[in-house]
Amino acid sequence: MTDQTTSGTALGAIPRSLFVFAIFYGGMVPLGGFLGAKQVAIGPLAVEAGIFPFLTLIAVSSAIAELHGRAVADRLVRYGFVPLFIAIGLAYFALKLPTDPEMYEPAKAAFPIIVGQSGRMMAAGILAYGVSVSLNVWLFARLKGTSGKFLAIRGFIAAALSQIIDTLIFITVSFYGVRPIADLMVGQMIAKIVLSAVMVPLVIALVVRIGRKLDAEPST
Repeated sequence: MTDQTTSGTALGAIPRSLFVFAIFYGGMVPLGGFLGAKQVAIGPLAVEAGIFPFLTLIAVSSAIAELHGRAVADRLVRYGFVPLFIAIGLAYFALKLPTDPEMYEPAKAAFPIIVGQSGRMMAAGILAYGVSVSLNVWLFARLKGTSGKFLAIRGFIAAALSQIIDTLIFITVSFYGVRPIADLMVGQMIAKIVLSAVMVPLVIALVVRIGRKLDAEPST
């Protein structure tokens, strides 16, 4: 199986799988920031809910690297900044608009808290996204070697290492000088590594399987 599939295309030269998953990827990018407003407990582990769409991005970018090569996956990561910046801009715009007096009172109070992240946290999220997802693609491609085997193991190793870097960047930029960060970093790293082991290999395998099926279908 070659990296770049030529059968089954959409919009001319764009492989059908790349077209479908690029749309999906673009929608998931801003979702991580908004879901991060909730802290969830998974057994003894505590982690922000934004980790679920973020690990999905990690898995999809790895799957795109598997299907279409590292260069295509790198471009997908860079294009992901577009919906991210647009979402931040629209959220800021919505916060500045006057609130309808008839708006449901609990929602009126909660909206600015959920949507209105601090400038430091927004900067941290943007930086962490760019560095960690790019690192994940690079690691995943380097681990592939010549055989292309061990998809699940490659996906987990790349995801776990990139999530360690993601945590270092996000926690440091967001909270350094504001609160103690060492224990917070350790807890977040453990939670993200565990979730990377459980979630990422399954999503990569599913996306690769769907992608190969899409690209094998004849064009209409």
